[in-house]
Amino acid sequence: MRKINFSAGPSTLPLELLKEAQEEFCDYKGLGYSIMEISHRTKIFEEVHFGAMQKAKELYGLGEEYEVLFLQGGASLQFAMIPMNLTMGGVCEYANTGVWTKKAIKEAQILGLDVRIVASSEEEKFSYIPKVEFSDRADYAYICSNNTIYGTQYREYPKTKTPLIVDASSDFFSRKVDFSDIALFYGGVQKNAGISGLSCLFIRKDMLERSRGKNIPSMLKYAIHAENNSLFNTPATFAIYMFNLEMQWLLNLGGLDAIHQKNMQKANLLYETIDKSESFYKGYAKKVDRSLMNISFNIAKSELENVFVKEAEEAGMIGLKGHRILGGIRASIYNAITLEQVKILCDFMKEFRHKYA
Repeated sequence: MRKINFSAGPSTLPLELLKEAQEEFCDYKGLGYSIMEISHRTKIFEEVHFGAMQKAKELYGLGEEYEVLFLQGGASLQFAMIPMNLTMGGVCEYANTGVWTKKAIKEAQILGLDVRIVASSEEEKFSYIPKVEFSDRADYAYICSNNTIYGTQYREYPKTKTPLIVDASSDFFSRKVDFSDIALFYGGVQKNAGISGLSCLFIRKDMLERSRGKNIPSMLKYAIHAENNSLFNTPATFAIYMFNLEMQWLLNLGGLDAIHQKNMQKANLLYETIDKSESFYKGYAKKVDRSLMNISFNIAKSELENVFVKEAEEAGMIGLKGHRILGGIRASIYNAITLEQVKILCDFMKEFRHKYA
């Protein structure tokens, strides 16, 4: 029996895509070889590679003003690549909403840049999204759109004249986004758009000019990767293949508006189960900033949390143990998790409450 995987990432994949990949694993489209075995320079792989880029832009409704980059090193490498490529010798501004922004801030500081934290929710253990006003003259303004550990999410991005950088790793391809102020939108794809090993970046082409002429190693320079269509070195071919399948899956569902509606249904059902539990369960994030992707909560009797995880596993649900920093319980309900699967979790939660209340 297949488990329901509520892990924060790498996360569950649509079963139909796993079956499609399985069918093509040894014999890609009847050609007699696997997509993993062929050169990234062949026409066959280029169809996958460039098809994935085109579909990704189509989902977000982006035109020629943005370049799509496929890079390795995970989203974490971008914490350093962003300041290396985009700083102009001025101020770099960050809104600190948790572990991942703290890591990004640290990497910019290692480079000796003028880093300013203009908003933070650290004083309340990152349980909310702080109001932020970026200055008009910073080199860039940086946010993380969704925080996997604490379960907080920007409903709307800050408006700013400064180029906005968004780490969207954990709500990538889960909803439509207003790109008006966005200069760079990026994330690892292993939560909502494929498997680990691949990062996808949407970078406004004027930002590429900032990296040209800089003394940056070639593999870390955005302009080099853009000039080479993300084929400067051997790319993560199988991860791109899976990403391409997932992009088509999203298009077949009706695009990002359609998946957003499904994601809201799932989150509303789970939050309702928490809120109507007579304080047996308690959500971590402030209600106004609750994430649609990662629902972090506690059980009033904390000694029951390990019991909850164990019994959930016995009931066929995995990945519910909270992050080691926060503890508690966390259900990550990314795109591939269905409403029916969330209903199974909610029914289990109700039964667990009646059993131990």
